Amino acid sequence: MSEIMIGLVGIIALLGLIAANMQIGIALILVSYLGLWALVGEPAAWGMLQVVPFSFISNWTLSSVPMFVLMGYICYHANLTSGLFDAARLWLSRLPGGLAIASVFGCSGFAAVTGSSVACAAAMGKVAVPEMLRHRYDASLATGTVAAAGTVGALIPPSILLIVFGVVAQVSITDLFLGGIGAGIATAISYILVILVRVKLNPSLAPRVTEVVSLREKLAALRETLPIVLLVVGVLGGLFAGLFTATQAGAVGALLSIVVAAFKRTLSFGVLRKAVVETLVTCGSLFIITIGASMLTRFLTLSGIGWEISDAVLAFDAGPIVLLVAIAVVYLILGMFLEPIGAMLITLPIFLPLILQAGIDPIWFGVFVAKLLEVGMITPPIGLNVFVLSSTVGKLAPTAVVFRGVLWFFVADIALLALLIAAPDIITFIPKFF
Repeated sequence: MSEIMIGLVGIIALLGLIAANMQIGIALILVSYLGLWALVGEPAAWGMLQVVPFSFISNWTLSSVPMFVLMGYICYHANLTSGLFDAARLWLSRLPGGLAIASVFGCSGFAAVTGSSVACAAAMGKVAVPEMLRHRYDASLATGTVAAAGTVGALIPPSILLIVFGVVAQVSITDLFLGGIGAGIATAISYILVILVRVKLNPSLAPRVTEVVSLREKLAALRETLPIVLLVVGVLGGLFAGLFTATQAGAVGALLSIVVAAFKRTLSFGVLRKAVVETLVTCGSLFIITIGASMLTRFLTLSGIGWEISDAVLAFDAGPIVLLVAIAVVYLILGMFLEPIGAMLITLPIFLPLILQAGIDPIWFGVFVAKLLEVGMITPPIGLNVFVLSSTVGKLAPTAVVFRGVLWFFVADIALLALLIAAPDIITFIPKFF
């Protein structure tokens, strides 16, 4: 059997194992190991299995992941972000669909300390959805808004998706974070426009909030958000100003979140224990997947299948836009069935050479991929944000109601993806400016 044929069989076997519900990390490692064995023999394959985990995990930049994850879990379990929605609610509730718009702002603020869309949707679902339903908001609008707005978590820094992409693609994580700001803001604006248009066309979806709130109450709510704002400014401001690296930024963020939680008297041994345990579980599963993806890259390189696919696509001479549309379709389909990091790591060994040969900016591509994968978090049949939110709010909104609500935001996401292709400066302007 030729080397290219071995590579092709490996890809088909990988997809089959994932379809059979095998864990992505284990499937990646198993297929890569057996493929390397077929290509270069058992001793070399075994040697690769011994070397790759250490060489990849010892990457210094990757150590920022557990630090940022720990920061997010401490903020979540210590309720440091609970005031974000309240402040947005008091300032925006009198707008058409004001509580839904406040949910978008709350999710965007929460994203700046967690980097996780699932955590974002779960946290805001507990606070924002009951408040909107109490004011007689349509259940599909209320839940759809929070499920969709949670996806901002993977775009606004610190984003775990962007960190992993930066490590794999060997590009600046700081530049990826800066690019994610533009895409995150554009996403939030598009969601707000969806809410305004829907409520304008059908005011019964979101009855106006009539309660009068004094300026003193509004300012008091803003003061409650000050600690989390200082945390975000301290971490990201120091990173973008060049005071510390991405890894140091994660460590500073984790330390500051502990200090802020202690200052607000919401830190306890139980909170710290939960945050540490969930960080270990999250990072353990993530690192197994990244190790498998690193092995897959070596397997595809040795087999030559990656370059064969690249040459075939380039020979087709479709142009960068057609290439991006094809990649977008692949990611949207994968996003329906796989969690984002797994879907990204399976495909990057094939897509990265393609986009580099096509002259596409890898920083722009990294943010574009993150946006694509987050769209998959709200698409059926396995829209993870939808199921997390539905389980969070319980009987208040069945899964079908949430899916109906996110449909409008899915349309906005597709329009925004087209805009990002047509106007790449939305992503690249801030990195170029800095």
